[in-house]
Amino acid sequence: MLPWLPPHRVAFPPVEHALREPDGLLAAGGELSPDWLRCAYRHGIFPWFAPGEPILWWSPDPRLVLFPDEIHVRRSLAKRLRNAGFTVTFDHAFSAVIDACATLREKHEGTWITPEMRQAYCRLHTDGDAHSVEVWRDGDLVGGLYGIGLGGVFFGESMFSRIADASKVALVHLARHLATHGGRLIDCQVHTPHLASLGARSIARSSFIDYLDQYAEAPVSPMLWSSARSDHFSVEEPKPT
Repeated sequence: MLPWLPPHRVAFPPVEHALREPDGLLAAGGELSPDWLRCAYRHGIFPWFAPGEPILWWSPDPRLVLFPDEIHVRRSLAKRLRNAGFTVTFDHAFSAVIDACATLREKHEGTWITPEMRQAYCRLHTDGDAHSVEVWRDGDLVGGLYGIGLGGVFFGESMFSRIADASKVALVHLARHLATHGGRLIDCQVHTPHLASLGARSIARSSFIDYLDQYAEAPVSPMLWSSARSDHFSVEEPKPT
């Protein structure tokens, strides 16, 4: 039977207790408060549920991750980015990014970014724990992503593109920024061809938890997010790999 988590006590079952089918379903209940979310991500757990369902918590095995220095830029992407006129910012339009992710997913495949989820992540952003990457062209927001930052780990939640490759631009800049300022790992949750094409790879959940123990509370440069918020980056042609 799936454990039900009472809202008054922030605690999760061991991730090893997660179901194999559906892969990674661990528990239901709890809350989407900042304390619950920080605890969840720190232990390799994330919320995902459809409108009308209770809060469901997941920890799939294997886990898709991207090491920032392993970001892979294919020649076709490098060619696409040449003179594309993109500008990249961090934490300049968090609400707009999460709204765009929700809207595009709802239009094409249904969304788990309910108003309750949106409010929860916006609260984390206000607390300094949730971050966004925005991609602009000619003043318009054309792509981006958002997620949670704990120590040297960034837990990606969702991304969107309004024009070709804009979300890839966001991820490339995020990876480069993390690599420069001490970030060690990007959690991509589950396998997609889109993320695998950029260098993400699957690892055992036990290995993922080991990485969290090493990096999620490790000290990182104070510039990791403070410098990102103040900078604008014009996209240069990446070196193809």
